[in-house]
Amino acid sequence: MFRKWSYLVTVLLVSANSCNTVSNNNGTAEQHRSWAVYRGDEGSNAYSALNQINKENVHTLKVAWTYRTGEGQVSGSRPSIQCNPIVVNNRLYATSAGLKIFALDAATGEQLWEFDPSGENPEEKVAGTNRGISYWEKEGDQRLFYSVRNQLLAINANTGQLVSEFGSHGAVDLRADLGREYDENTQIENTSPGVIFQDLIIIGSSVLEAYGAAPGHIRAYNVKTGSLQWIFHTIPHPGEFGYETWPKDYYLTGGGANAWGGLSIDRDRGMVFAPIGAATHDFYGADRVGEGLFANSVLALDAATGAYRWHFQVSHHDVWDYDLPAAPNLVRVNHKGREIDAVAQLTKQGLIFLLDRETGEPLFEVEELPVPMSTVPGESTWPTQPFPVKPPPLVRHNFDLSLVTDISPESRANVLEQINGFTLGSIYTPPSIQGTVQIPGFRGGAEWSGGAFDPETGTIYIGVNDMPNLVQLIESQPVERPKLSDFGDLQSFGSSVYQANCAACHGIDRKGSINFPSLTLVKDSIPLSVMRDLLKTGRGMMPSFKTLPETERRAVLSYLYELAADEAMKIMPLEENQLEQDIITDSTQRYKLKAYKQLRDHLGYPGIKPPWGNLCAVNLNTGVITWKVPLGEYPELSDRGIPPTGTQLFGGGVVTAGGLVFIGASRDEKFRAFDKDTGEILWEFQLPAGGYATPATYEVEGTQFLIIAAGGGGFQGTKTGDNYLAFKLP
Repeated sequence: MFRKWSYLVTVLLVSANSCNTVSNNNGTAEQHRSWAVYRGDEGSNAYSALNQINKENVHTLKVAWTYRTGEGQVSGSRPSIQCNPIVVNNRLYATSAGLKIFALDAATGEQLWEFDPSGENPEEKVAGTNRGISYWEKEGDQRLFYSVRNQLLAINANTGQLVSEFGSHGAVDLRADLGREYDENTQIENTSPGVIFQDLIIIGSSVLEAYGAAPGHIRAYNVKTGSLQWIFHTIPHPGEFGYETWPKDYYLTGGGANAWGGLSIDRDRGMVFAPIGAATHDFYGADRVGEGLFANSVLALDAATGAYRWHFQVSHHDVWDYDLPAAPNLVRVNHKGREIDAVAQLTKQGLIFLLDRETGEPLFEVEELPVPMSTVPGESTWPTQPFPVKPPPLVRHNFDLSLVTDISPESRANVLEQINGFTLGSIYTPPSIQGTVQIPGFRGGAEWSGGAFDPETGTIYIGVNDMPNLVQLIESQPVERPKLSDFGDLQSFGSSVYQANCAACHGIDRKGSINFPSLTLVKDSIPLSVMRDLLKTGRGMMPSFKTLPETERRAVLSYLYELAADEAMKIMPLEENQLEQDIITDSTQRYKLKAYKQLRDHLGYPGIKPPWGNLCAVNLNTGVITWKVPLGEYPELSDRGIPPTGTQLFGGGVVTAGGLVFIGASRDEKFRAFDKDTGEILWEFQLPAGGYATPATYEVEGTQFLIIAAGGGGFQGTKTGDNYLAFKLP
């Protein structure tokens, strides 16, 4: 009776153009016919009550239609489509690697409209990361919200045009309203969609992870006008709760502590939940001594006002880049004989913190255990860290020589040589100057893709990475900017700029890695004019470097393209006053990461024994891992008789009432369906490029569809693509 009544209420709400008020976080059948919210529902649970596609017939699943965005390989970058589409009123809305937003007929894939934020100037093409779109509807007014660079855009859902009355001509500048001055070089965007509450859109942000980054405050804007309605300072200001956990003036200059992984909302309680990331700098915190609230915390706020409700910090004084990577799952569990509304927070450490939704109190005991202390000058790490007793870790938390890869004697020897002299140890072994093997690494455990929760069984399904990083700190030396009279050796100056800003990703030798392309032959593959624009705009995984003075951008181009100073001056002319800059005299002692480097062997395979990526099923009622299976494989290793190893994973799963878990994510570019009860693979499909996005499922006129973006690229380093593929039964 209840389910019929819930269905009827939902139908009435939708017919009244008020679908933005549906509040059941576990979703209703009607809601999942639409998939109107990022990750399926406002509790971020990626669950569908549809069951037309099920265990018995999934093996017959076929491609129903394909949509091409028109953006494939882009010079100098590896763009990736990470968008989880939404479907409302039989229209599918999604984004491209170039941050276009488009509407398709959800049954046929026919394009209805497209909006290109680059406008009519092809030289101003933008690209970046977008994982989803927010939808608001009221009294016939239907709007989509998504972010492009530093702007939050409002798009008419019927026409694809900017909503002129929102903000300034359809856009709100996210650099404003942060409580500190900003300029054109300030970088802040929002890679994950905001959540809708009444007439508010509530957003987190993505900011730089280096010194001088913007703060990650959470903000709410009016969906009609774009006016700021409230702000919550994740780095508290004087007089606010948590201020005393930072140095007294840190709020003026500190950055990060941002909710980049998205938000969840409990509409009935009027509460919004945010996963807060680390403060900057990621690996050195001498200038932010203290526990550092609300960095690395699950944060609950009043959705209408932004008032603090509760928090739970999962890492104290983070120097490991252990951001909370995904929006909390809002779940209902059976705990000690009681049905309890809870918050399940996944972490990069491969841990799950299960918290009471009303109070933030852990449902399973959490122990504060002693951890090693830092030896880096000026650093003062926290002496303990929290570990939940249940569920157990989903990844390995200790590394020693017994775990070094054994896929071949050559691979083992190569890895042993790399880690010679490095400190081996546990999950919270702090970064050091001599170097540590960090396990899990920066991409370890759960990622932005989050978990798919099944309300029928209380089980959450999570793809996790289980591979370490090599972490070594070096002292951050300010780059001296010479005056015009010293510009004779521009390439030498450019080399120092490169080492300070680019070497961490592309390598000191410019040879790149599996995640970042080589720049050794860039002058033969990327036109200088294209690279000049890329330094300003960023693209794909490459951030914008517009915060660098034009002199430094010109110098690094001279270095990469081997240009003499006079030649560079002709090609990239500057006003003389742009060259006359004083030498930087900042003498603050700081440290930074030498390179973002995973521990891999000479052939590019992870340097730890398999498995390297797993799909896990965890019963949140009992805190027990139900099953765990490798996700993905390297065919050449399988051909040698090595069991499936799993691969690095980027992209989430969807669990359905048909008994299935659908997930791409793996480096072998396959899309798979698993039996949700056993972990058995029931269907797989070779995508044209990697499916590094969360799929969606919906129903149109009685037919269930399943869709995933196959954009490849990204941190997997595989070929890029521009496909959205929809599947249905024959």
